[in-house]
Amino acid sequence: MKHASYLAPATRWSILAAVSLLFWWRPLANTLELALANEAYTHILLILPLSAALIYLTLNQLDSKALRTDPRSSLRLGVPLLAVALLIGCYTRWGRSAAPDDVRLSLAMFALVAWWIATVVFCFGLRAFRSLLLPLCFLFFLVPLPGFALSVIVEWLQYGSAWMAALLFRAVGEPVQRDGIFLQLTGLSLEVAQECSSIRSSCLLVITTIVLAYLFLRSWWRNLVLVLIAIPLSIAKNGLRIFVIAELGMHIDRGFLDGRFHHHGGIVFLLIALGAVAVLLAILRRDETVVFQRLDCGEIGGPRPVSQA
Repeated sequence: MKHASYLAPATRWSILAAVSLLFWWRPLANTLELALANEAYTHILLILPLSAALIYLTLNQLDSKALRTDPRSSLRLGVPLLAVALLIGCYTRWGRSAAPDDVRLSLAMFALVAWWIATVVFCFGLRAFRSLLLPLCFLFFLVPLPGFALSVIVEWLQYGSAWMAALLFRAVGEPVQRDGIFLQLTGLSLEVAQECSSIRSSCLLVITTIVLAYLFLRSWWRNLVLVLIAIPLSIAKNGLRIFVIAELGMHIDRGFLDGRFHHHGGIVFLLIALGAVAVLLAILRRDETVVFQRLDCGEIGGPRPVSQA
């Protein structure tokens, strides 16, 4: 009988979730097919399991007060959010528009995620939504970027990787000239093509960093710092990859320039970047632990007031 009060909200949520699968099954299937066919969207396959795991872990750490439903906030906020999500979904499904298919797919998946979030607000209230804010917003990674936005990110990664590789070459005394995404070395010309932008590993790095920050850091600004560091780190690890492959190709064996290490060695540099994230996480976590210990002892800002029920 302890959880009887949650039966009605949980039942409503199950019904609304089932409705979403019936209404948005085609965009969801198309997104999964895209993730399986295009490496730029491979990270989408990880989002649902990761989000579900984060929600489960968060719920286990919450007390019952955080999950109490506020009927007024549920209706006042949940109904408009559901209506907006449904309107966007209807537009992408039946609306007449000259928008390309990839843009319509992005809008449809955005509407689906918005519906899922709205169901939480509608069924469990604003307090539960705030407690599950990051795991729920994490679902927006399910939205595939339209082609024009993806092209901008890939181009940014290309130029950033070429710049970082040139910096490393100069650091070791290797003569290099950079012209955009082209690198001219002694006896070797390199182009950082779209396939070399490392978009897949960059997405995996950022997503993994978000999950680690959420699990191990308490303050929001430390979470933000770690995630923001992961973005230039994704460029640095790809620049390092270009530098290492070029050095191996010039000084050891030309086969490295188009061999297995070139095409399948990205995991090595992803692990190096994750190691750097782990070191930064340990530093931030250590400083955070010291701060919270001092707060608990009243050494910073005096003793904390005792909350009263």
